[in-house]
Amino acid sequence: MNGKGNAHIHTGLGFFDHMLEQIARHGSLDLRIETNGDLHVDEHHTIEDTGIALGEAFVAALGDKRGIERYGFALPMDDAEAKVLIDFGGRNWIVWNAEFKREKVGDMPTEMFFHFFKSFSDAARCNLNIECKGDNEHHKIEAIFKAFAKAIKMAVKRDPMSDVLPSTKGVL
Repeated sequence: MNGKGNAHIHTGLGFFDHMLEQIARHGSLDLRIETNGDLHVDEHHTIEDTGIALGEAFVAALGDKRGIERYGFALPMDDAEAKVLIDFGGRNWIVWNAEFKREKVGDMPTEMFFHFFKSFSDAARCNLNIECKGDNEHHKIEAIFKAFAKAIKMAVKRDPMSDVLPSTKGVL
């Protein structure tokens, strides 16, 4: 989890690649994502499977979660305001309060943004609460991805002075 923000990403969807690069850069994560999906059919499985694989990678990387902060972010981007709250507490759930007026941003259907984050939440077994408002659709979704990255960065940060499980239940 202590990367430099390096990204090598190729999903076949230019705008999606750009958004995944935001996760790497703003989350200080090194990500290598290459998909070879069925884009000749549509983009659904590529986006869904990327979210699942990324979520599973977080589960593996976090291990027993001892010493992590667990929670983590609000972020403005020009006219857009995004809030992403995350809890790596072991239970998947998503609250999505973002609407888009355009059918697509770049080559990515706007309906698939929710699906990506839902797939991540399910696979990472985390709570996600995502809210965004603004006028420019590109700015709104980019603000969400950047806030998501910052929330992850905060939540997975390890306290070098603590090896405590961040839970009063004794398990996450």
